[in-house]
Amino acid sequence: MRAFRLAYDGREFYGFQRQPDVSTVEGRLLATLAAAGVTDEGETPPGYAAAGRTDAGVSAIAQTIAFEAPDWCTPAALNGRLPGSVRAWAAADVSDEFHATHSASRRSYTYHLHAPDADAGHESHSDSLANQKSSISGDDAAREAAERLSGEHDFHNFTSDETGTVRDVEVGVERDGEFLVVTVSAGGFPRGFVRRLVGVLAEVAVDGQSLARIDEVLSDESLQGGRGVPRMPPEPLVLTGVEYPDVTFAVDEEAIESARGVFGQRRAGALERVRVTETILSGLE
Repeated sequence: MRAFRLAYDGREFYGFQRQPDVSTVEGRLLATLAAAGVTDEGETPPGYAAAGRTDAGVSAIAQTIAFEAPDWCTPAALNGRLPGSVRAWAAADVSDEFHATHSASRRSYTYHLHAPDADAGHESHSDSLANQKSSISGDDAAREAAERLSGEHDFHNFTSDETGTVRDVEVGVERDGEFLVVTVSAGGFPRGFVRRLVGVLAEVAVDGQSLARIDEVLSDESLQGGRGVPRMPPEPLVLTGVEYPDVTFAVDEEAIESARGVFGQRRAGALERVRVTETILSGLE
């Protein structure tokens, strides 16, 4: 068995998990393995599993897959067949008992929340707790909210799942230019959890809601309608860490150079689009 680290730009995929009639990361990966003769078309290799099923638009640095791979199947060899937006960059030999989903001890996500004026505060866009404004605002409010959300809670208001809602999570917030960078770590997450958690942080840090909102969303009461927890867009979310006890991944230098080249080009293209947009905005002043 061999485990592989994958990085991908999820914005052009309908999520990780294979689906009929739409492009997904797993679908492209399994088609690549079939074309290389590792498995039959439409099948998964023996022992195959993935660390998680990222939603449509969500990207990854540390997505992990494992299967019974032939000797030639290195990260660099995979990259020679995969689309440029998906890059393998490290690998580890693992035991037959290894399972990429169940053997993971911890997962981490990072969300890049665009909040350039968070310290100034804004009028709330929600009717929930609208008459209660926070005594602290912006970055300080975000950090206080993150601290209150950390620890073991029943997060039933953060997911559509009906079970598995009690989780022990660690939430951190740091300022990086125009962004609040939110990191969330736990053994696992219920569906839609991270994007809703960031939605609550945005309500407090950007919309100026009271920190009492945290108590409300963590209460036993099921919140619906206008009082429900908003789910933020998926594109700023990245799977940044998956930990496995006693597994050490070896970086494939050829593969990681390929990955840096691909994503470096994508970064340059994105910066060009930003400059074009800034030119348009400046012309409208």
